[in-house]
Amino acid sequence: MIPQVFRRIPSAFLPLVVMLGLTAVYSHAQSAEGPRRVVTRVIPQYPSTARSLRLNGTVKVEAVVAANGTLKSVEVRGGHPLLAVAAQNAVRQWKWEPAAHDTHELVEIKFTPE
Repeated sequence: MIPQVFRRIPSAFLPLVVMLGLTAVYSHAQSAEGPRRVVTRVIPQYPSTARSLRLNGTVKVEAVVAANGTLKSVEVRGGHPLLAVAAQNAVRQWKWEPAAHDTHELVEIKFTPE
């Protein structure tokens, strides 16, 4: 039995519709892994200059993590430059659970003055 929605599609386009639907399902299945679990997390040091200026905000970094869970590289993707340095220094010390291959992990670190 053909579902109601497919009855309105001309038969010449049906293979294209099916192919697009399978592509969407496949893409979703690839991203189902999710982020790797952090095993060792170092809290960033709030910079004294940022503290005196009462800076707060979120720093976003992208970490490339090796299969064994160690950091290969870290790049800032957003946030105040004073806070970004502290975030990078902290993430450089993090360790993740091992995986079958290298991964890109997006990390957000929130800074609030005490």
